Amino acid sequence: MHFFLSGLNCRYSHSCLALFYVRNELQKNLPESQVTLRQFTLNDPYYNTLLKISGSGADALFFSVYIWNADYIERLIVDLAEIVPDIPIILGGPQAGLIAALPKNCTIVDGEIEGMEQDFYIDLADGKLKPLYLAASGRPFHAPYQEMDFAGELKNRQVYYESSRGCPFRCSYCLSSISKGVLHLATDQVRREIDFILPHQPKIIKFVDRTFNDNTDRALEIWRYLSKKETPTRFHFEITPDRFTEEMFVFLENVAPDRFQFEIGIQSTNEKTLNAINRKMDVDLAGENIRRLAGFDNVHLHVDLIIGLPFETEISFRQSFNKVFSFNPHYIQMGLLKVLPGTPISKKVKDFGMVSCKAPPYQVMANKWLDHNALSTLYVFGECVERFYNNRYFRSIWKYLRERGEEAFTFFQDLFEISLDKRYADLAPTQELLTKMLCELSGQRDDREIMTELLRYDWLRCGHHFLPDPLVSSSFSELRNIMWERLPQNIDCLYTYRDRSRFFKSVVFLRMSDPALRQVGLYSDGCYGAVCFLPQQTHGVLKHCRTILIECP
Repeated sequence: MHFFLSGLNCRYSHSCLALFYVRNELQKNLPESQVTLRQFTLNDPYYNTLLKISGSGADALFFSVYIWNADYIERLIVDLAEIVPDIPIILGGPQAGLIAALPKNCTIVDGEIEGMEQDFYIDLADGKLKPLYLAASGRPFHAPYQEMDFAGELKNRQVYYESSRGCPFRCSYCLSSISKGVLHLATDQVRREIDFILPHQPKIIKFVDRTFNDNTDRALEIWRYLSKKETPTRFHFEITPDRFTEEMFVFLENVAPDRFQFEIGIQSTNEKTLNAINRKMDVDLAGENIRRLAGFDNVHLHVDLIIGLPFETEISFRQSFNKVFSFNPHYIQMGLLKVLPGTPISKKVKDFGMVSCKAPPYQVMANKWLDHNALSTLYVFGECVERFYNNRYFRSIWKYLRERGEEAFTFFQDLFEISLDKRYADLAPTQELLTKMLCELSGQRDDREIMTELLRYDWLRCGHHFLPDPLVSSSFSELRNIMWERLPQNIDCLYTYRDRSRFFKSVVFLRMSDPALRQVGLYSDGCYGAVCFLPQQTHGVLKHCRTILIECP
């Protein structure tokens, strides 16, 4: 028999972990069968994808259904049922049982494929599939990849890996709250499986464990092992921020930059909200830990907030955002709550006054604490933060706001209003456009001078050798000649008289005031000099040009 497994991903760089597990189980239980695994994206031309699946010549078609591809797969299986009505279609994944228009030739597999009993494979081989099969949970599992995958369906894609299944928490909005218990792979098995993957040098391996550091000793043991590997691969982990030991911090402080990245779910800092969604977290400890990690500047920190949770008002969300901003993460994501069918929160939609989209991904549109207009405004506000914060462009500005204790929500709200007024949201968020908007905002402030200086510094630190129109100054264009005339023929560790000309062509100079210099960590003691932007990059998470202060005689 020939089985055709289709992965429908959001982007080409993604991959469908579940189908690799399915492939292996089919080969193990039906060893005489042929299994083809192909991955498509939701952006591929629909008809081309339909033809590739319908023309596969397969005896059965398999799909893994999630909230991001459920509508697309529903469209596919309805059309496939018309084109190849005699070919069975097997659907698994968290959204498989929620497809409304289910053709007669469809079968639902509910649960982990490793827990499927032999009757499923017997019925599949005999062409006598039932509408539904239930799989047992908690069965042993192994990494599903084969050597050929890395030259085929995993080439130039992210590699997903799970070292555990289940989650110790019971957050009411999450599908993991339905399952019970956590099954951890032994660390020696994790080492063997990672060693099998690493020679293929994927750009990133994403550990999909729901809470990787639930067992701190185990997490540290795996981190130590990964840190010793000579590989360009980056490792991604979903972690809870209040479960760190001092031993972990001592280790992480010395990890090479770009080796680890952490996705950290804060969701809210409102105690009543956290209680309502059954999320237990020490917010103060979480903030302290994130700040400490940020200070190491070697692990990328991605922090999540959720818009539309119960008891989260405009005021409390504002407070949540301000707190998260103060944690100094590299990335702040503000996503809408998804009211997933079957989750505990979906059973309280009347109590919470929740109105959500009826089709995947089931985003909330209003609740008892945020009407539709208020919730929509927070969502667009989040898009504004996405544009300005989640890049390397303005890190000196954010540091300045934190150190002077300015309320971040108000600052971004002012940017949001400028964006609406000038219709900037309709334009591509280039660094030049975002800088222009920040210049407009800083022009309305009492501290406009230092804000402008910091914007110039941040612009040049990103590798530019010119200033955009809002930041142009006559002194900038003259400064290179002044430094050329005043600097000596040789400066240790920078240049000699032989390569002095080449050095000046590769760098940029900027004159800054003493307060601005102190703000960026440089100090001139009142002497005449300039910040020199070198072509070499910093070693931290967000790469910038190295800067030094060169004083003139």
